[in-house]
Amino acid sequence: MPICISCRHPIPVLYTTYSKADDRALGKGVRLTQCPNCKGFADKYVEHDFVVLFIDLVLIKPEVYRHLLFNRLSQNNGTFDRAIIRLGILLLLFDVYLTWARIEKLPLPPPNHLSTNAAILQAQPLLFQYLFFLGLVALSTLAFHLPIRLLCSTNPDRIPHVFRGVWRRCVPYYAHPTPLSTALLVSSCTKLFPILLIIWDYDLPSSATAVSWAVIVNNIAALEILMDCGYVRAGTLVAVGACVSSAVGWGMVWGAGLGTGWEGYSPVEEVWGWWREMAALV
Repeated sequence: MPICISCRHPIPVLYTTYSKADDRALGKGVRLTQCPNCKGFADKYVEHDFVVLFIDLVLIKPEVYRHLLFNRLSQNNGTFDRAIIRLGILLLLFDVYLTWARIEKLPLPPPNHLSTNAAILQAQPLLFQYLFFLGLVALSTLAFHLPIRLLCSTNPDRIPHVFRGVWRRCVPYYAHPTPLSTALLVSSCTKLFPILLIIWDYDLPSSATAVSWAVIVNNIAALEILMDCGYVRAGTLVAVGACVSSAVGWGMVWGAGLGTGWEGYSPVEEVWGWWREMAALV
């Protein structure tokens, strides 16, 4: 059943059609339902276009997430909406390009500090490179979604009594895994921002890091809005998924003989170098 995007009160219908000139995008031919609980419109996004939805998604407005997750993309039969399938494919293909470009610039493992992964990749056929990164991104995405779905779908009553209290405090119970993946995919739209790299030349590693953190923040917000579980538990779920996904990704890159960017990395040296630069400026 649809809900009011402001107070989450169940609503029978979101709008009423009163003429044949039904154009929700222009607000013609429909009358929005008033929520009996908060006395406002139950779902104002019914007559808003995709551009407004995308902007509010980036701004992490809870109302637009409730509109998409409960009123527009929800499926009672446990399957994915076609729009979510198309969005998932788009994010997957675009993430292949972004991951490919980022890993090419990473340094090779020791003792090849003077060259990058591009030296190894260019020796392989282009189709083989694309299939490798497609598999890398696909497996990393699955490794991110599956732990979250598994943890949330585990009934706390099946957990041993000794750990049951800690489990309830850390992991929310949500018996429907499909909306979880839907929320994660919708909140990952921020991954499309690096498409601006085609127009403007940015520092790719820095841009990828910023986008990754933005996606994580959106993922946490989406899970919290969907399950109403609090940001701490939602953040715990995203952290687990991100760790498993990173482990799978790094393992595949390392297994292919490519550098992961962590070889020879020393946090102490990085902090010391940053401190010397700051001292020089002063």
